[in-house]
Amino acid sequence: MQNDVLTIEQVLSDWARGAFQAAFPDSIPDGLSVGVVPTADERFGDYQCNAAMSLAKALKKPPREIASALAAAARPEAVAKAEVAGPGFVNLFLDPAWMAGRLEQLGDDPRLGVPGPGRGRTVVIDYSSPNVAKPMHIGHIRSTVIGNALDRLHRFLGWRVIADNHLGDWGTQFGLLIMGFRHFADPAAYETAPIEELERIYVKSYERSKEDPAWLDAARAELVKLQQGDPENRRLWQSFVEHSLREFNRIYERLGVSFDLVRGESHYNDRLPGVIERLEEKALARESEGALVVFLDDEKMPVCIVRKSDGAYNYATTDLATVAARAEEFAPDAVIYVTDERQQLHFRQIFAIAKKMGVATRLVHVWFGLMRLPEGTFSTRQGNVIKLERLLDEAQTRALAVVKAASPEMPAEQQGAVARAVGIGAVKYADLSQNPQSLVTFTWEKALALDGNSAPYLQYACARIASVLDKYRERFPGQDPAAHPIRLTEPIERRLAVRLLRFPEAVVHAAEAFKPNLLADYLYDLAQTYSTFYQNVPFLKAEAGPRESRVRLCELTMKTLRQGLSLLGIETPERI
Repeated sequence: MQNDVLTIEQVLSDWARGAFQAAFPDSIPDGLSVGVVPTADERFGDYQCNAAMSLAKALKKPPREIASALAAAARPEAVAKAEVAGPGFVNLFLDPAWMAGRLEQLGDDPRLGVPGPGRGRTVVIDYSSPNVAKPMHIGHIRSTVIGNALDRLHRFLGWRVIADNHLGDWGTQFGLLIMGFRHFADPAAYETAPIEELERIYVKSYERSKEDPAWLDAARAELVKLQQGDPENRRLWQSFVEHSLREFNRIYERLGVSFDLVRGESHYNDRLPGVIERLEEKALARESEGALVVFLDDEKMPVCIVRKSDGAYNYATTDLATVAARAEEFAPDAVIYVTDERQQLHFRQIFAIAKKMGVATRLVHVWFGLMRLPEGTFSTRQGNVIKLERLLDEAQTRALAVVKAASPEMPAEQQGAVARAVGIGAVKYADLSQNPQSLVTFTWEKALALDGNSAPYLQYACARIASVLDKYRERFPGQDPAAHPIRLTEPIERRLAVRLLRFPEAVVHAAEAFKPNLLADYLYDLAQTYSTFYQNVPFLKAEAGPRESRVRLCELTMKTLRQGLSLLGIETPERI
């Protein structure tokens, strides 16, 4: 199967658009969206076109009359029947023989029919982005796993992806940290647990700055020395960065996350004066109360400060420099930023200014809701931040208990590997299965749920199907299921087939909407449908022919679940 094949939804949408234009030449408004969508209730077909209601006003005809023109049009081979329903819906029923043939094609296609619309295009995805000298906590999980899922989805759709971990490695906190390190550091603690020690030092230095103005002034002086290239301060800063990266990479390895670029804010320092010059040359920035600002009245946004009154640059300056650098270096078609909801105004301002500066690249802010504890938001001062490493440890510990109970005879090393996949998969899926923009209240029970709409449920589904395939090979040695055609004779077989055929659409929609939860929803629905299928028709006890057809449907379901979970960054052990 060619990778650039259209999804069923795209094929039917193109047909509907052409049929309406043929039936009503010169009457279809330009730009009118004519498409089909999957039906919510299979009693009303597999896909539905609702465009007749939109066309009624322009054509000055009743919607049902318009819908009838589509229902009467010559149908593509995929469609067995088209019916007009309600005020003007057109319900489309797929042809079972065509579906069976399409499923056989998918079985031979490692991409399972997913097209490659991103081929020849480049996207930069900016995600995770922890701050140097601070441990990663569960508040970092959202940007990391959502960003990585978007990374994987875009790569699978053919995009050239530049995954960029834009570290917070510059700024005012480093003056306090350097000052604190010189006065409070424990060399032994820094050697054995560097991030915890840096966090302790920073908190102590910050508290001292609140009580002692002279301390704050000294910290600011250390920051200036760092920014001006003082060798000793640069050496300390570099040490902080290196220790932090080692800690971050250890956690990324556990999560199965990797980046093409790891560049901190400091990477763009030399570009900051040029950003200011460019803004001034284009008359976009002017002084206000000693600071240099860009007014965004036309965009109905507050002013954006690009240089403080003391001459220092800020995040806005750095982000504008980063946008320009990415545009020059990679010529991307799009840059996607995955951050929390609190940065919405910041990025609206940055995108508006970048456009005024002449940056033509599409800029997208994928924001997500905050993660909270049942008793409220995270706070390092209150000491209620759960470190990400602790979360992953706890997940694997709980998963190991489940694996040992389910498979006590499994070798200990294999139990540990399965527990890692199940535990970390559970944490990821607990986040990815929700709309990114939702507020997430974190509980151990929800994150580590091993049943219901969870990664373990889907992983178990894959393992159960693998067991069915093993039993088939044991009972019918030498038999090749592919020697028999797929046949959809039972209603539940047809239901499962429709869902398998929708996998390419689920992948495309999840990437286009920047919502991995759309793919998670699809996988959960597929697994539930498979469970019903398995419980309601005979498999190994069926006669030859139907038996092999059902085994092939089993195998295709397993391949689809595994591929879908892989796109979410979740492993699927052969056995659990």
